[in-house]
Amino acid sequence: MANLLPQTLLVFGAVLWGLGWLPVQFFAARGLAGMPLVVLTYSLLSLIALPVLWAQRRRWRAQTRHLITMGLGGGWATAALITALADGHVVRVMLLFYLAPVWSVLGGWLMLGERLGALRIAALLLAMLGIALTLGIDDATLAPLTANDWLALSAGLAFSLNNLATRAADQVPLASKALVSFIGSALLGALVCLLTAQAIPLPDAPLVGQVSLLALGWVISMATVQYGLTHIEAGRAALLVTFELLAAVLSSAWLGEREILPREWLGAALVTSAALIAAWPERPALVVRSAPTC
Repeated sequence: MANLLPQTLLVFGAVLWGLGWLPVQFFAARGLAGMPLVVLTYSLLSLIALPVLWAQRRRWRAQTRHLITMGLGGGWATAALITALADGHVVRVMLLFYLAPVWSVLGGWLMLGERLGALRIAALLLAMLGIALTLGIDDATLAPLTANDWLALSAGLAFSLNNLATRAADQVPLASKALVSFIGSALLGALVCLLTAQAIPLPDAPLVGQVSLLALGWVISMATVQYGLTHIEAGRAALLVTFELLAAVLSSAWLGEREILPREWLGAALVTSAALIAAWPERPALVVRSAPTC
């Protein structure tokens, strides 16, 4: 039961992330989308993040490299995914982003030495099958990648890198882990805006309030996800985070007034089953004791 809390918080945070396309498209409809939205939101959050990171600098100094990796990986994952969701099709974007569980499981095995047992492999394959059914892969889904598709794909790669760094950074305080990616998002978003000559609008009072609510949602989701990632091995965490995919795809189908097809419900059931399998504790190896000799 002690391991239930991080798993529950991870799933909760993943679902919040999965619903994140709603405020993203809300702002897009009002002319604020992509990297300018990222800069406004995460610059505001950086005002909270910077004092916390500075106060905890002695605790994470020995693992500065991991902290920077989390900032860049988590920062780009968020910035790229928000931009892709604003400009692209939610289902297609989530399909490309959700190659991340593959990278995280393989990365946890190759880089962190985590055990890649038959149960974990089966759960991963089951999750991928569920994703394929939920998204309804066809010729259109596998069409040549656009620039927006590459954003979604790079977000998945960056997210898996963030997961691995989070797991490895065992000396970095949870608050620093949760907040450093906000700074990364603000800096990377500003860099992209500068390179692509995208203007960042001056916010008025109503916009500041709306962006503040969005920022609060990201704080809650990031804190719960980081707590889960810290206490759960990378392979299992990658599978539990697939709840973000389910929340995004099913909510977009429901709120988009499109009927949810039987294959989508089946896919949701398979991904949920895979997450439960991944969360199930593996049995320790049996120790064979020799019989005492007389």
